[in-house]
Amino acid sequence: MVRPKFRRLPRHVGIIPDGNRRWSVNQGLPKEAGYEKGLDPGLRLYEICLDLGIEELTFYGFTQDNTKRPSVQREAFQKACVDAVRMLSNKDASLFVIGDYSSPLFPPELLAYRKRHTFGADRIRVNFLVNYGWKWDLNHALSFTNSNNGGPRRNLIEVIASADISRVDLIVRWGGRRRLSGFLPIQSIYADFYVVDEFWPNFEPEQFYQALQWYETQDVTLGG
Repeated sequence: MVRPKFRRLPRHVGIIPDGNRRWSVNQGLPKEAGYEKGLDPGLRLYEICLDLGIEELTFYGFTQDNTKRPSVQREAFQKACVDAVRMLSNKDASLFVIGDYSSPLFPPELLAYRKRHTFGADRIRVNFLVNYGWKWDLNHALSFTNSNNGGPRRNLIEVIASADISRVDLIVRWGGRRRLSGFLPIQSIYADFYVVDEFWPNFEPEQFYQALQWYETQDVTLGG
């Protein structure tokens, strides 16, 4: 498929790369095998967004709830997140990893990305949600408020843990599930939501182009 021309593109796209375990089962493989297969799709999607001029891209790595899965699966998706960040650290991007840094379940290899790191020409902002929880994110604002008694008042969106991530315009979820699963609740408040039924390891550029074509037809009013 030739890349379509778009009249209007989202500035910030959120990606929920679901279906890795179901893909593995369909292939007759252990459930944990699917996480590594999600690395190449992520790199391909990054390159598409870079080519299109999309300004910001956020990947859902794994949640605090995901860590309840068997240890072999947990270790596999932790490693996949580390590998994904390392792959993009050699590209033209500004990288930021957000999640519960204090937890032993947060990969220590990614602690350096608690602050945004810029590589190359800084053509796109890329965020990874790793050991992320929406309650953890919002509770950060409470911690700030409690420790800032008497200080200047600030808006909630300025003191949540993910404050460095901008409002999301479009969320695309692979794997057929119709739920947000706690994906950046503040930034996603007016995001359009598109579902791809194919599993994430079966990513094809056409799937993303179709999501962008659908987005063009949406009436963006932000409640107005």
